[in-house]
Amino acid sequence: MAPRFNIPPLTRLLLAALLILSFLTGALRYRQWARKGVDGQRPDDTPASAILVPYLTIVPQLSLFYPWVLLTSTLVESNLFGLVITLVTIFYGGRYLERAWSSAEFGKFLLIVSIVSNVVASAIYVAWYAVTGDIMRSLTTVAGGVALQAAFLVAFKQLVPEHTVTIAKGVVKMRVKHFPALFVLCATVAGVVLRLHATLILAWMGFLTSWIYLRFYRFSPDVASAATGRTSGIRGDASESFAFAAFFPDPLSAPVAAVSARVYQILVTIRICTPFSPEDVETGNEQAHARGEAGLPSLLNGAGRSGVRGGGKREEAERRRALALKALDQRLHAATNRAPGVAPGLSLAPPEQSAAHEGQDEGASRSGV
Repeated sequence: MAPRFNIPPLTRLLLAALLILSFLTGALRYRQWARKGVDGQRPDDTPASAILVPYLTIVPQLSLFYPWVLLTSTLVESNLFGLVITLVTIFYGGRYLERAWSSAEFGKFLLIVSIVSNVVASAIYVAWYAVTGDIMRSLTTVAGGVALQAAFLVAFKQLVPEHTVTIAKGVVKMRVKHFPALFVLCATVAGVVLRLHATLILAWMGFLTSWIYLRFYRFSPDVASAATGRTSGIRGDASESFAFAAFFPDPLSAPVAAVSARVYQILVTIRICTPFSPEDVETGNEQAHARGEAGLPSLLNGAGRSGVRGGGKREEAERRRALALKALDQRLHAATNRAPGVAPGLSLAPPEQSAAHEGQDEGASRSGV
């Protein structure tokens, strides 16, 4: 029996929109290219990809009256290689993130990354034209899913930073937390060497926009509160593993941390960012530890292969419940250590784990620790 993939609704919509908009834009470009060739209005060496479609992709000088291109341009690829990469990114990354966050939160994340990245990229090209007087800068096409690719890597860095991805049967191994920096580095090299300036700008904007949103603004449920049925949550992610310097290799993390700390203090002073309290940092570290121990679930899970409808949702719900119980259990044990009067019977750990904790406590009390 052929495998069936359980794709969440928003991810399915994105895949369809990417295919439709990319092929539609390609058809319109080829039609205009062929018509100009018949009329003798184009040089013989002009490629079809150079034809502008300002009502589906961003052309800074022409797209002012087509505001919807701030969204559609993200789902338009001009070549087959880019189309395949973005399809794979949305198929695998979208499936996981939509299940982990919910469709509404995943959609909000996509809107923020797409709009902010495209607005800033357009402004950069307009300013570039204003400074240099080069009209081609304002007629550059800005399109593609590069910003989404960078944003998805940042989201995975938050959710499973210590997960190791194995490529080519173990020949290449790399932790998820290193992917965003590597992606931005490759985009920067491509932008400088191959003059793919739009790729460079979109990669950096997708990286920065997604990190700022997830670090300071995204409201997420507290896993410990989820276990008790309460609806409280936390804003942002104050964990040390998601700090800006944590995206860079160890030799660079110290200078990056010094610069980013200074920028953060300036933003707090002008009240753009709210400072994190020690409790926020502790909670963020607990959340990050719980997510890291849960690991990265299989994107092609057994439920998707067997065709059981809703199996992926049940698996994700069970994973969230396990995370919630683990985080709440850690908090209760920490509270017990700080306040001996708290009853140890409140632990939510399984019987074997509770017995192990009791044995450790007895051993510690006998040794005088």
